[in-house]
Amino acid sequence: MAHQTVRKGYEQLADRLNRYPQGAPPSDVLYAILEMLFSEREAGLVARLPIRPFTARRAARSWKMPLAETTRILEELAGRAILVDMQNSKGETLYVLPPPMAGFFEFSMMRLRDDVDQKVLGELFYEYMNVEEDFIKALFADGETQLGRVFVQEAVLPLNNGIQVLDYERASEVIRSASSMGVGVCYCRHKMEHVGKACEAPQNICMTFNTTASSLIRHGFAREVDVAEGLDLLAEAQDNNLIQFGENIQRSVNFICNCCGCCCEAMIAARKFGVMNPVHTSNYLPVVNIEKCNGCSKCVNVCPVEAMSLTSANDPHRPRRRQAKVDEALCLGCGVCVGSCDRDGIKLTARAERVITPVDSAQRAVLMAIERGKLQNLIFDNNALDSHRVMAAILGVILKAPPAKKALASKQLQSRYVNHVLARSN
Repeated sequence: MAHQTVRKGYEQLADRLNRYPQGAPPSDVLYAILEMLFSEREAGLVARLPIRPFTARRAARSWKMPLAETTRILEELAGRAILVDMQNSKGETLYVLPPPMAGFFEFSMMRLRDDVDQKVLGELFYEYMNVEEDFIKALFADGETQLGRVFVQEAVLPLNNGIQVLDYERASEVIRSASSMGVGVCYCRHKMEHVGKACEAPQNICMTFNTTASSLIRHGFAREVDVAEGLDLLAEAQDNNLIQFGENIQRSVNFICNCCGCCCEAMIAARKFGVMNPVHTSNYLPVVNIEKCNGCSKCVNVCPVEAMSLTSANDPHRPRRRQAKVDEALCLGCGVCVGSCDRDGIKLTARAERVITPVDSAQRAVLMAIERGKLQNLIFDNNALDSHRVMAAILGVILKAPPAKKALASKQLQSRYVNHVLARSN
């Protein structure tokens, strides 16, 4: 296998990437992707970076390199959207290596560029994600807490029927409240274009927000847009029956993809691994009015995850009559089917049990790490820990977790100190 003989820098980087909760399983194709995006020296250096945001000074200590040279390398990597750079409250520049997805894999295809052969890169991404399945399973199918969630299409929500829609469930509110918003080329459809499988859905419609958007805009990987244009793009996406799939957190959402069912990784994963709940659903479900449904199949055709089907209506007077049926186990609750029905035959209703959305990215990362057996990577990554405040923040999330997750955390950590803290919290 090529990954057994690949040069050391790329081996180290693959190991570093696999420390993320979702992981990046090594394969020949992964090493080919990394070789296109990193030099071997860069790969070895990036492999030594912490998981949490860091300063150039911190990287210089890790790399044992002068600060000026370190800063130059970090800026070069940020300029290629390998790293995301941002400002902290003290005005210092912080850098972070985002995970491959949603991260530098996607960023590499979010604009047209000539420094990388995007056709070859797109073909490699297709092989790694659509032919091989280890990465997609690790990203979407392992654990209960997932990377992304579906936003309900607000226009089809019924009014005045007691349904409560929270602000963080609204894509429009993410747009209105973001400190910065950028739009780039859809990674999924751009990739599919290079293998001759792209659909006709708009490509220049991928949305990034807040610190991620600021970095991508600054380095030319996204175009800055204001609230009005952002809402127009959201309406365009919904007019094209695209699904809003965004970061699975309540606060400071960094991305919303406008997904089609044929090209987009999340929707493909939802179809392939639906029983594993690879995508967090909205809090709503469609209900078919059997009196109004005429079996036209419009809702079936637009559903991105094949949760709608036609079945016999059991009408003795019309034996061939068909009507729509919802598979609640597969349904994402996006509402696209509701908008497709011109007979007012489908309505959204609240799910019996609300879907829990992590408050922020830190909580989501810890929950994902616990469930995937990688919590030790967050806590005992020596590159990542600057102070006991980091340990306290991580433990704080653990202590608020349900008993079963605390038990998982205890087993994974194998730490007398953590076990002691967990015991005292019970």
